[in-house]
Amino acid sequence: MAAQFGRRLRKGAATTAVAAAAVAALSASQAPGVTVDDQGRQNTGDATSAPDATVDGDDSATGNSPYYTDLPPLSSPNPSSSAGSETGTGAHGATEAGIPATVLDAYKKAEATLREKKPGCNLPWQLLAAIGKVESGQARGGRVTADGTTISPILGPQLDGNGFALIRDTDNGAYDGNATYDQAVGPMQFIPSTWDWAGRDGNGDGRKDPNNIYDAALAAGHYLCRFDWDLSEPKDLRKAILSYNNSTDYLNTVLSWLEFYRKGTHEIPDGSGSLPADRSDDGVRPGVTPSAPGTTPPARPGTRPGKPTGSRPTPTSPAPGGGPSAPPTTPPPNTPPATTPPTPTDTVGRLEDAGTASLTAMAGHTFAERISTRAETDAGKAVAKVRIRFTIVGDTDTTFAGGESVATVVTDASGVAVAPALLAGERTGVFAVQAAVVGRSLKGVAYKATVTERAADTLVRTGEKALTCVPGGEFAEPVGVRATYRGEAAGKVAVAATLVTTAEDLTENDKGPFFKDADGKAVRTLTGLRTDADGRLTLPKLYADDTTGTFLLRLTTAGGAALTVELTVAPAETPSPDPDPDPSSDPDPTPTETPAT
Repeated sequence: MAAQFGRRLRKGAATTAVAAAAVAALSASQAPGVTVDDQGRQNTGDATSAPDATVDGDDSATGNSPYYTDLPPLSSPNPSSSAGSETGTGAHGATEAGIPATVLDAYKKAEATLREKKPGCNLPWQLLAAIGKVESGQARGGRVTADGTTISPILGPQLDGNGFALIRDTDNGAYDGNATYDQAVGPMQFIPSTWDWAGRDGNGDGRKDPNNIYDAALAAGHYLCRFDWDLSEPKDLRKAILSYNNSTDYLNTVLSWLEFYRKGTHEIPDGSGSLPADRSDDGVRPGVTPSAPGTTPPARPGTRPGKPTGSRPTPTSPAPGGGPSAPPTTPPPNTPPATTPPTPTDTVGRLEDAGTASLTAMAGHTFAERISTRAETDAGKAVAKVRIRFTIVGDTDTTFAGGESVATVVTDASGVAVAPALLAGERTGVFAVQAAVVGRSLKGVAYKATVTERAADTLVRTGEKALTCVPGGEFAEPVGVRATYRGEAAGKVAVAATLVTTAEDLTENDKGPFFKDADGKAVRTLTGLRTDADGRLTLPKLYADDTTGTFLLRLTTAGGAALTVELTVAPAETPSPDPDPDPSSDPDPTPTETPAT
């Protein structure tokens, strides 16, 4: 036993050294001014990157579920050219550095998708690999089918508050098979309430399956890129990782693997990856097995140095006379279990609107008003630190900042959660935003929102030349206009153009100038025209029939902007005869004979 304990100490010391070295390297390469203490913990002086011990477990992707704490080897992960081994690491190092082929492909495809969808996030696939390593050992060493689905479900322990967070069932067991408590699901370990909005279809099969590595990796990428975080910035990177699992130890473990994979990795066959051995919940609940046998490693007695410790018998002094030690006292078998204290979420009795004003915005613009929701007890007392989920529903392309249709916000000390700003899409009409308490089946609050058509309040010509044409000809100068709204360019604004009868009679004129349709037929009203991003629009070419005179072209936009343009159709001017020719230019006159006298 003493030898075994000694091995644990040596292993703990080695892995702590790995963590310190890896985090130090990452800090030096990415975060100027960040220091690392002798235990490998980052000291940034930034309170926002530290975990919040008062945050509910469901305020994370995983519900703060247990994770693997194995750390990468200290040697370089770059494989050597000989026999697939790794320089200075041996077979174990090569296996640690390798990532199963399908799993690696899923990470890289997720990175490529996010590079297109959210280029400002700068998500590296190595971060997904680091999280996948810590959450599931790369889908249990790549034990996945050809389409990326895990051969058997990967479930964390039930989050029943007994050594873990307390998250009661939110999916009726649809994802985790547990209708009483939630469990983290799949290779990236999403809890059902988070997967419900964060889930993505990464392999194009029309399904969002948390047990599929392509779906889970893409969902993890979107999750890490919300809130407009830039993961090339160390501060945002730490925030994103802590939002996945609210633990400083988790942060440092992920950063260690991130740095390791950044130095190099290689593809290995599916199913051949090494399986992690140590979990963050080792020894937390002695004698308690996970709720889904065979899906997660059972807790083992003892822990690695520096990890949370569970309840252990306290060694007792020898009995008088040197006899055997007295056994530790245990509670009577009929002692009722301790009552789990209610979480803030449990105390919420209702949700109320916290004074949200009318929600209206023009297409393509940000809503000036933000949604505010208040969580209260049945007695009307504010409840802080409750997770409120805001979901956009209806036929709309409006999103929250960052491009998501769902946002989750924790209530402040006054019980109020303020949703991120809404960004109106191009689809006009009415939609709704639903506010609900995560983890509770309470009646939510619905907010009506309206997107109006893009508008302009001013419309002016961009050219100054007179618009003239001869009968039966075409106008040489096109009609160009520019639309503005409150002094700014009004882009993508719909413009209608009609050749009207008179300034007072705005009905369509049946004579004079005209446009041509696709078939070359004359039309005198155009709709569906839109200004460009700078608010500019050049109308199609105008033609004239045989009618002469002055005609009017009227242009209008949503928002009340209007412009009337004058068009003239007149015959071409011909040179007038010379009324007074120069006599000097004529030939000499014929002499007149004088009669004889």
